[in-house]
Amino acid sequence: MSERDAVWALQQYEAIRSVLPAAHMPKKSVHAENLGEIADLFDTFLLDAFGVLNVGDTAIAGAAQRAQMLKDMGKDVLVLTNGACFPAEQALKKFLSFGIPLEIADIVSSRAALAAAIPPLPDSGFWGVMSTQNSHVETLGIPWKRLENDMSIYDAASGFILLSTLEWTEAQQMLLQESLAKVARPILVGNPDIVAPRGRYLSLEPGYYGHKLGSELKIQAKFFGKPFTNIYDLAFSRLPNIDPSRVVMVGDTLHTDVLGGAAYGIKTALVTDHGLFSGYDYKKFIEQTQIVPDFIIPTI
Repeated sequence: MSERDAVWALQQYEAIRSVLPAAHMPKKSVHAENLGEIADLFDTFLLDAFGVLNVGDTAIAGAAQRAQMLKDMGKDVLVLTNGACFPAEQALKKFLSFGIPLEIADIVSSRAALAAAIPPLPDSGFWGVMSTQNSHVETLGIPWKRLENDMSIYDAASGFILLSTLEWTEAQQMLLQESLAKVARPILVGNPDIVAPRGRYLSLEPGYYGHKLGSELKIQAKFFGKPFTNIYDLAFSRLPNIDPSRVVMVGDTLHTDVLGGAAYGIKTALVTDHGLFSGYDYKKFIEQTQIVPDFIIPTI
């Protein structure tokens, strides 16, 4: 078993709990077999991707059929994802390949929330970006350079954007930390997740490194995505007439999906069988964190 498991992840999230939003929680959760049992209670379903629709590059059995059922009932189905590595168009292709019936407007990403709020830089300034070779950072419409192994790029950057850790190394993290120790600059984190389920292991995500910089250098990063309000604001802007009491956030994590939804004042449903808590006694985690979902379902 990897040293990075759900217990470890929970400890990491609890360590940064003070910078996460606060929320009112129900006293207890209602258990259901799947979203079909509670579909009549809601008009809009906000679905996390990892752990709800897919695990890594594999679709979860029945996810496409459930999404289609909800749409056939006239429900709004949006994917609320902290995946910031690629533009929404690429995410759409993946979901369509899984057979999940979505359109581009149905995908609300932390990357889009970040893109809507990137501040201007001084003339000739640029953003140093943690990304993959194929992250298509140019679609953000900003001056930028990819962070690799050249310290001069780090030192010359006017600020930093953390999008993806897929090609990030500890050596590059040290370069970033050393550069910020010299001169503090803005840090925008396009994916606030600490970890993500990748099948048999948990990957470290941009949120892990963003919080690490914050704790070690006392620099307050700006986070985009769940559990922060900016991604929910973006989702609600796409559905301007929705009743918040008829909206449910469905996800596999307590500190991002459940806490984020509850903090925004909407209902929440925790999926237990596929994502972060798969194979664990999730009841202990709920008791430990006091982050209580409105509903608990094994799968959607």
